[in-house]
This record gives sequence, C-alpha cells and structure tokens, in this order.
Amino acid sequence: MSRRLLARASLRHLGAHPWLTALSLLGIALGVAVVVSIDLANASALRAFERSTDTVTGRATHQLIGGPTGLPESVYRDLRLRPGAPLAAPVLEGSVRALGGDRRSLTVLGVDPLAEGPFRAYVPQSQAQVDLGAFLTEPGAALLTQRTARALGVKAGDALAVSVEGVARRLRVLAVLEPGDEGTARAMEGLILTDVSTAQELLGQEGRLTRIDLLLPEATAEATLASLQLPEGVEVARAQARGNAVAQMTRAFRTNLTALSLLALVVGTFLIYNTMTFSVVQRREQLGRLRALGVTRGELFTLVLGEAGVLGLVGTVGGLLLGILLGRGLVVLVTQTINDLYMAVSVRGLALEPFTLGKGLLLGLGATLAAALRPAWEAARSAPAITLRRSTLEDVTRGRAPRLALAGGLVLLAGTGLLLLPTPELLPAYAGLFSVLLGASLLVPGLTALLAHGAAGPLGRAFGLLGRMAARGVTASLSRTAVALAALMVAVATTVGVGLMVTSFRGTVADWLGSSLMADVYVSPPSLVARRGGAAFLPGLAERVRDTPGVASSSTLRSAQVRVGGILTDVRAVDFGGTTARPYRFKAGDPATVWTELDAPDAVIVSEPFSFHRRVGVGGRVELATDKGPASFRVVGVYYDYGSDAGTVLMTRATWLAHFEDGRVSGVALYAAPGEDVDALIARVRERVAGEQELTLRSNRALLATSLEVFDRTFTITHVLRLLAIGVAFVGVLSALMALQLERAREFAVLRATGLTPRQLWALVSLQTGLLGVLAGLFALPLGVALAYVLVHVINQRSFGWSLQLVVAPEVLLQALGLALLAAALAGLYPSWKMSRANPARALREE
Repeated sequence: MSRRLLARASLRHLGAHPWLTALSLLGIALGVAVVVSIDLANASALRAFERSTDTVTGRATHQLIGGPTGLPESVYRDLRLRPGAPLAAPVLEGSVRALGGDRRSLTVLGVDPLAEGPFRAYVPQSQAQVDLGAFLTEPGAALLTQRTARALGVKAGDALAVSVEGVARRLRVLAVLEPGDEGTARAMEGLILTDVSTAQELLGQEGRLTRIDLLLPEATAEATLASLQLPEGVEVARAQARGNAVAQMTRAFRTNLTALSLLALVVGTFLIYNTMTFSVVQRREQLGRLRALGVTRGELFTLVLGEAGVLGLVGTVGGLLLGILLGRGLVVLVTQTINDLYMAVSVRGLALEPFTLGKGLLLGLGATLAAALRPAWEAARSAPAITLRRSTLEDVTRGRAPRLALAGGLVLLAGTGLLLLPTPELLPAYAGLFSVLLGASLLVPGLTALLAHGAAGPLGRAFGLLGRMAARGVTASLSRTAVALAALMVAVATTVGVGLMVTSFRGTVADWLGSSLMADVYVSPPSLVARRGGAAFLPGLAERVRDTPGVASSSTLRSAQVRVGGILTDVRAVDFGGTTARPYRFKAGDPATVWTELDAPDAVIVSEPFSFHRRVGVGGRVELATDKGPASFRVVGVYYDYGSDAGTVLMTRATWLAHFEDGRVSGVALYAAPGEDVDALIARVRERVAGEQELTLRSNRALLATSLEVFDRTFTITHVLRLLAIGVAFVGVLSALMALQLERAREFAVLRATGLTPRQLWALVSLQTGLLGVLAGLFALPLGVALAYVLVHVINQRSFGWSLQLVVAPEVLLQALGLALLAAALAGLYPSWKMSRANPARALREE
C-alpha cells in the first residue's frame, strides 16, 4: 500500500484529536525544556568562570603558590635575579564589591605591565595604549573594559567606589579598554586591572602576592622547576588546576540539578508512551483492517513510529526554544546558588551550547521513539482477526498482569541492590532510583485490577449502579487505565519525593542551626560568598568589639581557604576565650574528650562532608599547605556541619597561629551579661565601630532567620524544578485520562442509547476519573516516600556527605493527592461535555 496514503491516514488521526495531540506535544516540550534549561544554566555558569579563570591565568603554564596569605613579594624578586630565570610575572588577585552601578562583585587583578607581555595580551604594555607612568605611580589607578564601565556607570577619569571587606575604598578609572573580540570582552567583564602595588594597598596585602605565573616550555619544565630551590611554604601548581578544582567543587550540585531535570523527562516519556498506546488501541479496528487488506507488519510498525517521530520532532523543537527561554531565568538562580555556596562568579548571559541543544534534541526524539517502540510492536505483531477484537487485547492485558508484577518485583529488588552498593558514586544511585520507578510502574496493572474490583462494592453502595459501572470500567479497560495510572503515579511520586527531600533538608538544617547558634550577637565583615565568611576585621577592631560594655564573654573565628590534600578547603580557627559553650555536635569522637585533645598542636576536627569525601575519620591524618610548608594534622573528631558540602577543618587559634602568618579575625560571637538587652548591646557595638568598617551585626534570632533565608534561596531552583515536574505531571495526567475517556466514545454512545441521561453520563465519567485519581494517589504516596528516602539517605549522602532526618510532611502528601484528584477531575470535563452533547446515533454509526 502507498506510504503516502498511510502517512495521510496517520496525520488525519492526529488532527482528529487536537487536544490530545497538543497535550502530548506540550508534555514532550516541557520535559525537553527542563533538561535543556538546566544544562544551559549549568554550562553558562561554569563557562563564565572558566572564561574569567583563563583570562586571569593567561598563557601561564605553571604557578608558584603559597599558603592562605599568599607569597612574600621577595620570592619574585629572588626568582628574577637568578641566572637563567624562567619567564615570570607577579599577580595579586582579590575580590571587591562596587558601591555604584549594579553593585556587582569585581575581580581585582594586580599585575606588573612590564612583565606581562608573554602572559596576558590584554594588559597594556606600551605608552600608546595607556599612560603607563600614571598606571604605575598614581594611587588608585585602575583600568576597566567598556562593558564593565557601562554597567558601573563610570567613564575614564571618574572615581570608582568599591568595598573591600566592608571598608570603602576609591579608585580612579585611568582608561577604558575595548577588547578586540566578543570572547575577550565577555571574559574580562567584571575585571579591574591595576598595578601590583595599587592592588596591595587596595586589598590590604602590602608586600604579598597571590601567586607568580610561570611560562615554561613543556620539554624543559620539569628540569627548570627542579632547579628553582623554592623557599619553605612555596609550591608549584599547574595553571589549569584552579579551573579543575572549581569544576570538582560544583560537580555534585550540577549533577543533582541534571538528575532532577531528567525526572521531568521520565514523566514526559510516560506521557508519550501513553499517547502512542492510546493511538494504537483506539485504532485497533483500523489497523486490523489495514493488515487484512495487505499492509505488512513492517509498514504498520513504521507507521506508528513515524507518528511518534512527528510528535517527537515538533515537541522537541518547541522544547528547545522553551528551554532557552527558561534557561535565561534559571541561570540567575544557578549563579545565585554558586555565589551563596561556593564562590563569587558573575554570569551576565546564557551561553547557547550546541552540544547541549544537540543533546536535548537526541533526548527528546530518543525518548519519544523509545516510548513508542512497544505500542508499534504490539500493532505490528498481532494477526488481523485478533487485532479486530477488543476483548482479546483486554484478556491478554489481564493475563499479563501477574507476570508484569513479578517482573516489577525483580526490577525493584535490582534497584534496591544498586542503592545498597557500598560506593560513593552517584551513577548506581540514580540507576537504582530509576529502577524503583520502573519496578513500581510494572506493579500497577495487577494492583489496579485488584483494588478496582475491591472498590466496586463500596462505590455501588454509595452511588448505586453508576458506582459499580465506574469501578468495573477501570478493570474492563485495563490496557488503557494501567498506563494512565502508571504515568500519573510516577508524576505525582516525583513531586512527593522532591518535596519531602527539601522539607527534610530544611528541618535538619533548622535543628542544627538552633543547637549551633548559642551566642547572643554575631559580628562579621560582609563577605562576597554568603556561607564562607572569609572577610577579616581591621587590625584591633575585633578586640574593641569584644571589649564592648555589656559583654560577659566572647569567642572568635578565623575562616580561610587552605589547600588540604591539594584541594582548596575552608579551614576555621576558633578561640573560645572564656566561654564554656561548644556549639558543635559530633558524629564521631567522644565529646567529653575531643576539646582536650584539640588543644594538641597537631590536632584538628573535621566536618561530616569532609570525612565522607576524603575518607578520613577519627585517628586519620590530613595534610594542610600552611604558610610554613606542608604540615600533617591528626583528626580527633567528626562534627555535623551543614554550611559546606565540600567540608571544613577546624583547629584552635593557637594551632592556627603556630602554622599560619595570619592573625586576623573573621567573626566574633558575643555573649551578653545577665540582664543585658541584646538590641541595646548591638547598638553599643555599632556605635563603637562606626565609620571604621562596615560590619554585619545580627542577634541570635536574626542570624537564624538569615541563615534559613540563604538556605531557601539555594533551594529556589529545586522548588522551580519541582513546580516544572508538577506541570509536566499535570499535563501527563490530563492527557492520559482524557485519552482514556475519549477512547470510550462508542461505549458511552451505547449507554446513551439505552437510556443514560447526560447528567448520569457526567456522573459516571466523574466517578471513574475520581477513582483513577484516588488509585494513582494511593500508588504515588508510598512510592514518593520511598523516593524521598532514596534522595535523602542515598543520593544526598553520596553527593554532599550530609546526614539528614527524613521528615514525612503531611502537607506534601495532601498536596500530591490533591494534584492527582484535580487532574483526574479536569480530565473528565471535556469528554463528559463532548459526549453529553453528541448524537448517540452518529457515535454508533460504525458499531
């Protein structure tokens, strides 16, 4: 038979059901859009950081680095005076916040323009480009790109006000640079170029360098480095190590976002499967006639797959466009989360990655065709006579239900085995999670038949004949109801799992904060990264804060990033002063002896994520790159900490000062004297430090609220993904149940012809869709709780190393049940309205 005729018949069928076709396209588009938008947002944030890192690094092959305070500039001088010294350039790098324009964070790059030629081409190196004399000698002289200057509202000759750890400073824009290409312009956005000495004054790092860049030929690099005779505390690192460290730091965050987005695609795949199954089931007589007329199995198979391909292509292209639009909003949320948790990064646009768009296209088309394979195979394999009999299909479905249930049980066991594997890898965990979803879906036909049969009696007593008909209709149409229920179950269970995971996480963090925040007032300079708090008080200011009248006792904290085992890690030095409070709960180690052991000069305690990721516990040792060279420390305790997923190391201030040339303070905790009003104490502290340094002062309650606000902000993107998954679920449910009711048009016509009134038809359809909604809710709730357990105790543990308490919040379960019932109710409206207005004789014409 002509392929053109078959194609026209297929397209005519899709056009005859515009609502179902539109819902299917929307489901595919939403599933693809969620995946593409998350990938684009992740890639844009990472690419922006890579661009800025590559720009700052330039053509350097290696770097000389020191401890957290950097290097003394004498290292550079001694290196340049060595005979046969390699090409080298001093760099001082730091972050500030603009006090005008869009108040963005800016990277200050202090360089020596006379040494920059081989390293960074964008640094002016001649009098023709910029007044080098003024750049080298004028206090506060700085260079900006045209794009950055426009965003800050300044031009050449203007003053630029910035904040450095809460201290206001002024720079003068000596000139505005215009990079030669768009890539360089993007990479230099947010960059302030200064002379090294200007950067040292600005950042309070007189006599210090962040690093020394080296340019070494690959063939002689090892020999040259071996001959350098570096002083104590100076190490060599490859230039690309920094970018790799950032990618590793944010890997778990980005992986989990991608996995959550794939859940939305899984729901969309169920939707496609349901649509194609409905298409085959509804046209069983037509397909049977085609087979009887000589259409081959292969042609039928191609026909059904071709329909799926058309739906998949249109839906996927729409999903790519929607994903780009959605990605523009999500990149802001991803950037905000990275800024709150990891580092200051400026992402000013969405990078359209061809690989991501191509992957979205393959995922959308691949998922569509994969979902259509079984319906196409079912359509092609059946003999014409069997295909023409509806009862045969239902008999086969009911007979297959026990075998599917057995297969589902085996898949669930396999998924459980994957989840129990003693590995820190995420891939087996996600494979186990998707196996649980698949196994639960295979259980649906058997459970549906069992529960619908059991519901016939209660519904009959409550609603009479219509109630019994509604329940028996579910079992009589099991080939359709089972698929619709599985799609609805997976969709609703996904929203339950993610909702319970976020609720559990927030509850655990709130409990931890409640037990950790013991002081009455917390004082710290503003930090560009919300959770890190590495900014420092001006010299002597912390002592003045501690001496404020009304303070009974106080403690201090110094937070800095130190290379631990080669990875930049938050290290904290605490001085408890005269306080007896110890705001730490221990997972390992005896709390009664830990604090005594910590007084040893080589002792530290580590957070739970650090212990998990580095595979080190009590009795183990960690190596820190101190200012005096590598030093080994003994772990005497593991404490709970939900402020960093990368992990932290804590030591006493005495131990810190013995190994690091950094006596600064990052935070002060004040304990008010008995009877002292906390608000009055805050006002007194503010008065003592007025005009010297901007400080953040928060009471215990205010800090708790602010911390939870940061938590909620970092989970905003998860909430957005959950809402998108709910949207895909809603569309899927609506499509599945609407298809189910429309497919029964002839059955409803028979009932109308035998005396059923339009109102009774409305009642029958409403009862049946309501029963399906209740069944889906009953299936979804335990599955959703199981998914939440996996997300909390397996995936979260392997991703971030945190121990969380699973909280089964009733409001999340009720919301999910309400979603299922609402979608079921709405799905019955259109078929009920259409059939109540239809002419029974016309609907019966083909019977």
